[in-house]
Amino acid sequence: MTTITPAVLDDLAPGGVMHAAINFGNPVLAQRGPNGEPQGVSVALANALAQELGVKLEMGTFDAAGKVFAALDEEVWNLAFLAIEPVREAQISFSEPYVIIEGTYLVERDSPFQSVADLDQAGLKLAVGKGAAYDLFLTRTLKNAELERADTSAGAVDLFLEQKLDAAAGVRQPLQKVADLDPRYRVLDDAFTSIRQAMAVPRGRDAGAAYLRAFVERKKAEGFIHAALAQSGQADVTVAP
Repeated sequence: MTTITPAVLDDLAPGGVMHAAINFGNPVLAQRGPNGEPQGVSVALANALAQELGVKLEMGTFDAAGKVFAALDEEVWNLAFLAIEPVREAQISFSEPYVIIEGTYLVERDSPFQSVADLDQAGLKLAVGKGAAYDLFLTRTLKNAELERADTSAGAVDLFLEQKLDAAAGVRQPLQKVADLDPRYRVLDDAFTSIRQAMAVPRGRDAGAAYLRAFVERKKAEGFIHAALAQSGQADVTVAP
């Protein structure tokens, strides 16, 4: 185990309290329990880290990853669970990823689109959750299609349905749940990106970042990530190597 130094504690839990940002916008990582309490793999990791460090855990919840990142300057969290993205790396230090999830599209069942490449055409409008990892990726890579942004990932699906856009971009698992409930829609088989989900601290907290990197690798090797995913109903999600 990496040594728990005063610098590590100052970075991850100043004053003996770890403030963790939990993002409900990605249901693969976090969900609301029966009484609204946070649960899921990110919550399990936050609890395990706090217990290992011997500090108190306080969780702040958000409904979108973009809102977690936007709150960075407010200093309301010491620990977050976000996808590794170049735009974020200027201000955040990431661990190695702990899970890999696919970004793909929800489309109408009768639409002509069969591959993600089919959606990058002039005149097409794609719904995305503002500031989500797949929004950042598509903003960099799309050459012709136009993005329509909703406040959250769930809102992107609503926007797609309500405005009859050409597709909704998002994480495969929640999109597939929409398609499973409504036969008018389907999810494309391929993906436009693999989203690497990691633990993160504000940049400059080098001791805490180094500890996080070792912590994540240990938890993957122990089978902790796989077990936490299975317990939260996400057993089909890929644990990062």
